This record gives sequence, structure tokens and C-alpha cells, in this order.
Amino acid sequence: MRFWDTSAVVPLCLVEPATSEARRLAEADPALVVWWGTRIECVSALARGRRDGRITADFETLARRSLAALSGTWSEVLPSDVVRERAERLLSLHPLRAGDALQLASALIWSREQTGGHGFVSFDERLRSTANREGFAVLPE
Repeated sequence: MRFWDTSAVVPLCLVEPATSEARRLAEADPALVVWWGTRIECVSALARGRRDGRITADFETLARRSLAALSGTWSEVLPSDVVRERAERLLSLHPLRAGDALQLASALIWSREQTGGHGFVSFDERLRSTANREGFAVLPE
């Protein structure tokens, strides 16, 4: 079981450069853990792609269907005071955006703060770097 950042979930729903690597990781360990806001972040990314002209409305519809199916199988870390407190700590220590801090805080709660040996899947370089500093095994390598 690995924690998946939104940047790694979107390529599972839509064909983009990271798709083959994301699918390989998902096939090797299909038990995805995400934070509560991942689905809405994915919908935001898909809508932005359509508005920016990178994907068609039809592809957005197909990607949303894939997302709905995928979200029915993953485990979510729910919002809580503890997640918020961890995110606040991370923002004090690392150059993260609020959403990324919530992602990483959720991963810390999921791992019970025992990050060694726990995978963190992300394609966002800033978040990958911070997750690595927090002790996660960052994937893809």
C-alpha cells in the first residue's frame, strides 16, 4: 500500500507523459491511499486541461469516469485536526503550498509518522523532495 499524490492519480485517468509509469506502479501495488481532497483536485486538473485546450470535453468525460471508478477502490485519509496540525508544521518547515502540505500531512497520518519503508507516489518535484526529507520512499525512483 502506497500513498498517492494527486499528481500521480491524474495520469491514471488520462493519457499523459507519466501515465505508463503511474500504471506500472498501480499494477505493482493496486491499494492506493489518498487524502480526502484528491478527487476534487483531480477534477480541477481535468477541467483546467479542458479549459486550456489540452484535452477535449469527450476526453474529460472519459477521464472523470475513470476517476469515479478509481475513487471507489482507494482508501482516503479524512480531514481532521491532526491532519491540519501536521500540515501547519510542514508549512513552517518546507516550501510547500497548502494543498501539498495537506497531502503530505495525510501521508504522515496514514503512516503513523513511521515513514521508513512507506511509499509516496508523486510526480511533483517539490512535493517529492519534501516527502523524501520526511523519510518516505518516493516513487517513481
